[in-house]
Amino acid sequence: MTNRRQFIRNASLAAATGVFAANSNLSAITLSANAKAKKSFGLQIYSLTVGEMRGDKEFSSNVPGGLKRVAAMGYTTLELAGYGFKDGVARIGAVPIAEFKKYADDAGLKIVSTHVNPPAREYTKENFESIKEFWKNAAEHHAAIGCKYLIQPGQPATRSTEEVSFVGEVFNEAGKIAKAAGLIFGYHNHSNEFDRVIPGGTDPISRCGGFGFGRQRPEGIKIIYDAMMEATDPALVQFENDVYWTVMGQQDPVAYMKKYANRIRILHIKDFAVLGESGAMNFQKIFETAYANGIKDFFVELEAVPAGTTQFEGVKGCADYLLNAKFVK
Repeated sequence: MTNRRQFIRNASLAAATGVFAANSNLSAITLSANAKAKKSFGLQIYSLTVGEMRGDKEFSSNVPGGLKRVAAMGYTTLELAGYGFKDGVARIGAVPIAEFKKYADDAGLKIVSTHVNPPAREYTKENFESIKEFWKNAAEHHAAIGCKYLIQPGQPATRSTEEVSFVGEVFNEAGKIAKAAGLIFGYHNHSNEFDRVIPGGTDPISRCGGFGFGRQRPEGIKIIYDAMMEATDPALVQFENDVYWTVMGQQDPVAYMKKYANRIRILHIKDFAVLGESGAMNFQKIFETAYANGIKDFFVELEAVPAGTTQFEGVKGCADYLLNAKFVK
């Protein structure tokens, strides 16, 4: 018969075992949450500021609080947008750039990249020097906050192979300026870079035009994106591939990552709206190829959201998709 002392001892062991099991379950949940939190992906802040076009000022009205919300969603890095120089102060939107950096630091977010456009779409020999001066200032301001990439997201005029070649010269100079400041210059595509150009052309040839049914393919024709690769120095210019816009340009982002493995070093992860809801983007293959190429910097960009949805809600939906995707590290 079990005496009282044995009974108490056994009961204590059982209780201890139960507590250990409960704690183990809690630890497993915590480990699972931490594993998700360790995933590395960033947010292009345009994903929030774009809402202002619809009167959604939730981010701009409280930037410090907004960045903390972004971090709580699982984002770890930022790509800036809205750079300008006003009243002698470099700014991101209305916020002085040094102040924005402090807000990001306080939220635990690392500023890795920025989108910046020079004040000219037509590149000419006459405005070449002013464009270079712009990049010197932009590089200085972003180097001061520890940025890594200086990315141009706006497509210059590229109506012929000659214009693309000159754009390449300008990009190479921007690359030299960025490199001298400790940054990496890059270019971000939309869909029009997958149009085609010819020597002496006056307008791009639409990617939708085609050359079937007996039509002769023009001599010297090139896809603008490929021509940009050829016209730029790999040591000075890298590319941020927007996978959604590449698909909208009727091209395969995976094929381009394989073709230009040493040039495409950053990705915009994007869908028609919230990531994964359209079914049109093969994100698993995109991430697998990116990891195989050693790409480490990924930025979510969200423009459109469903009616009745705020930009913050859409941005959280994108983070949830990536956190739950087994193919995202």
